[in-house]
Amino acid sequence: MILVSECRIEENCVSVAMESLDESREDVGLLINNNGDLDLESTKKNHTRDVHILSCAFLLVFLAYGAAQNLQSTINTEENLGTTSLGILYVSFTVFSFVASSVVRSLGSKNALILGTTGYWLFIAANLKPSWYTMVPVALYLGFAASIIWVGQGTYLTSTARSHSKDYQLHEGTILGNFNGEFWGIFASHQLVGNLLSLALLRDGKEGNANGTTLLFVVFLGSMTLGTILMCFLSKRNDKGEEGPPKPSGSFYSSLVSLSKLVIAPLADKRMLLIIPLIAYSGLQQAFVWAEFTKYIVEPALGVSGVGGSMAVYGAFDAIVMFLDCWTSYLWSIFNHYDSRWWTFYSSCCTLMAFAAVQLD
Repeated sequence: MILVSECRIEENCVSVAMESLDESREDVGLLINNNGDLDLESTKKNHTRDVHILSCAFLLVFLAYGAAQNLQSTINTEENLGTTSLGILYVSFTVFSFVASSVVRSLGSKNALILGTTGYWLFIAANLKPSWYTMVPVALYLGFAASIIWVGQGTYLTSTARSHSKDYQLHEGTILGNFNGEFWGIFASHQLVGNLLSLALLRDGKEGNANGTTLLFVVFLGSMTLGTILMCFLSKRNDKGEEGPPKPSGSFYSSLVSLSKLVIAPLADKRMLLIIPLIAYSGLQQAFVWAEFTKYIVEPALGVSGVGGSMAVYGAFDAIVMFLDCWTSYLWSIFNHYDSRWWTFYSSCCTLMAFAAVQLD
């Protein structure tokens, strides 16, 4: 009897310890009802809720930033302040991307997302009083903020998909694709919504009209603030389970060497080398659309408000193609039992080449 009692006590202790461990793991999110059974419906709501919140928050943040970015070369024309600030921003983005992963691991993905939105908020605020003393420092900081918000987004979404697939015993790749499809589908509409706001608020405005642009950026600040507040409602997730390099415990020199190896290692993969030209072309194409196209083609023909209208059309087709590509890739994988990423890659290459051919005309 004593042995049986000791065994039961030991089992109870183990059970209590396991329950405490489960409660401390934020990435699992399993809920237990009064009968001791898993409440899978509540768990499902928890994971999908985070995807909905993340997608809507990014939409609110980037509808403001995307439209403001399109207007930089047309409203901040003094000594090319707008174009120069964008160049500084993306150089800063490139440099800080090398350390963004370490920063996100230290802060946690949710905190990194919230901190990242502050850079975009300050960029919109700086446009209310644009000068070299406001735009340049904010552009430098936004480069850092952009690097951690995008690393944090990928980390958070992956962690959410893994938790969901683990709870339901589903294929991880399928859930990750579904969650990414929802996020990027909603995110793709930011150009449409943000530029429609620009078109509406600058419809009767001309270049140099401070009233219209001030009202526009105040509205953008409100949208950005709502997006930041929305991110605060995300569930905290334990990112320690995510695959990543171990944190170095040596000196600064050894940490720097470890970071350099992580950056250089992907270049040994021939697939990465082959995709670099496509990444470079994509960056050049976006720079042309956001700066040169809006300044030298759209603005002389349609005015400042026309920039919003033309880029809204651009955003609409971007969103449509995004949804079509997701569905086409999904159907391709079902009927052909083949990795749909190759279909997506080849179709994207053909689209970019067609766009280049049209520009030559």
